[in-house]
Parts: sequence; structure tokens; C-alpha cells
Amino acid sequence: MEFNINYLSFYLIQVDGKEENANKQYKHFQTLTTEEYEGNALKDFLDGELKKIVKRKVEKHPRSEQVPTKLGHFVVEPGYELDSNPNYNLFHKALTADTKESFKEASERFVGAYLDASAVRGGAFLVLSATPEKYFEDTFLFILKCDFEPKVASISDESTLIRNVQMAITTKNMKSIQYPHMPEEGMTEPGELKIHQASHARYFEDFLKFVEYGESMPEIMKTQVMSMVQEHVLETYEENSQERQQFEHDMEIWEASEKREIQERLDTHQVIEAAAQIVEHTPEAELKMKLGETSIKGLLADFGENIHLGKINGRYVLLVEADTIQFEKGVSPIEFHRPDELGEIIERIANKTEST
Repeated sequence: MEFNINYLSFYLIQVDGKEENANKQYKHFQTLTTEEYEGNALKDFLDGELKKIVKRKVEKHPRSEQVPTKLGHFVVEPGYELDSNPNYNLFHKALTADTKESFKEASERFVGAYLDASAVRGGAFLVLSATPEKYFEDTFLFILKCDFEPKVASISDESTLIRNVQMAITTKNMKSIQYPHMPEEGMTEPGELKIHQASHARYFEDFLKFVEYGESMPEIMKTQVMSMVQEHVLETYEENSQERQQFEHDMEIWEASEKREIQERLDTHQVIEAAAQIVEHTPEAELKMKLGETSIKGLLADFGENIHLGKINGRYVLLVEADTIQFEKGVSPIEFHRPDELGEIIERIANKTEST
């Protein structure tokens, strides 16, 4: 997707000192119109970057909590419109600016908000208004933050050969915000924006105080599982009973643990029912666990259907049903195995556990 630039404001951010003692300043260099941008060096610098930003995939509920690209939405109280959100109003003002001066004024409010964030780094801060050549009825606002490139050298003349460039900037690991979000070509969501920052630091999203981001899949599953467990507690144990207090204590330890062991609190029917509620909300929810030294990864939807967990003489057994078996890297003799009947395997496991 190619873009025509309507306006572009370029700012330089300098930060001296660290944390509370940091002196943060910005300087406005230029605000360009369409004609001015065409003949500017920024055109070559940014060539292809907007296309890359728009094409970058984003999930409403990412599979991990630490993802570089997030989908944000403007926080609006029930019964109120988007224009009740200060961040939305700021984006809308910049998006609808029809003069060079009004765009510069709106852009400077973004820079000011960025400088108030908890952790700010020096570099170039750009605000762009752009219209796609294909969908010319839509206008997008892009906010770009480019870091300084360390130890940059350029060829100068015969005597010095090279010289250091103190304030060179780079698009490598460039942070960006795109508004509005375009889930599909030609379709926009005025209540959503897309933010990208390659590092795990959250400082680039922190300056938008009235934007929230969708929960990750692990967070959603954890919330649903805890809700299910609490419901089980209410049904099983009397209030203020010793058993209930012990159970709640065990759950606190479970919730805080990174490596969690099976609790054996719910029967198969209860677990399948709870898993079905999660799958209904998030069909691609994953199932990950480790039996001894063997890691298992599949879909939660398959539990109770194609994946079964049982016990024989106090030891855990996992059964996985499938019509086919495929092998990838690492050739082994197992690829030529003629599988035994399940009854024989169960008998063998039972005999083994009895003799240990």
C-alpha cells in the first residue's frame, strides 16, 4: 500500500541525565506539506516504512504478554462517545488538520505527552498525516520514534577519511503508532490504534494514558481458570471452614508459581466443561504441559476428545489419539515402529508400576 504524505512534523528529542534528574527537551525542525516532502531527504529515509507498519500483523489477544505489536483501544465509559477520551481527541485533531500550522500545533501536543512519560530516550520524533493512494477517502496518522545510531561514521575527505556523525538516526527498531487500525484493506476502526515497539520496555505506550490494550491469551485463560476454581470452592467447602482456608492458601501458592504441578481437584467432566468455556471465547487456546521430561503442546479444545489424562498405580499416563503420525527433524527408529494394541501397553505399564 502506497501513501501520499499530507503533513509531516519533525522533532529532535534530547535527554540529559537519568530518571528523576533527566533534563528532557525537544526542538521542532520542520513541518512539511505534500510538495515539500516530495523533495526532502526524509522521503528516501521513510520510503517503504509506512507500508511496513500497515502490513504488520497484530492480535487483539496475543499469545504472549511480551509482544512487540499491540492493539490499543480508547477507553470510553459506558454511554459516552469516543470524543470523551482525551487521547482520541488529540489523534482526531491531528488527523483532521487542514493547514500546516494546525498540524504542527497538534503534533507538538504528542511530543509534550511523550516527554512526560516515565522513560524517554533521545532521537527523532515524527508525526505524519498520510492518505493511501488506493483508499484515498481514508487518512491515517503515524507517530514514529527513531533512535540515534551509535558509532556512525561517514566518508569525508582525503585528509580525515572518515568523520563521526553525532546525531544520525535509524529506522532499525523504530517505534510506531498507526491510527486508525486497519484490520483489512479498506476497513478502519476509529476506536483502535496499532502500536509497535521492538523492545520489551513499555515507555513508548506509556504516554498514551487513556489507551488500553487487549489482554493476552495467557491472562484470559488464567482469569477464566481462577473464576472456575472459585466457583468450585463456593460449591464444595463451607465458608470459613478449615478446608476452604487451606484450599485458598494452596491456590495463592499455585497462582504465584511459574512451575505448577497438577492439583487433582476437579474430575474429568468438570475440566472438559471449563475448557469448553475457554475454547468458546478463544478457539485457538493452547494446552502446554510437561510429563516427566516430555513436553506436550496441543489445543485445549482437544482435551477430553483426542487428548486424555489418566493414572495407573499412582503414575500419570497421557493418551493422544490421531489418524496420522508425522516426523520432522531428527530421524529415529520410531518412524518404522508398528504400534502395539492399547490394551497391551496398559498391561505393560501396570505391571511395571506394580514391580517398582
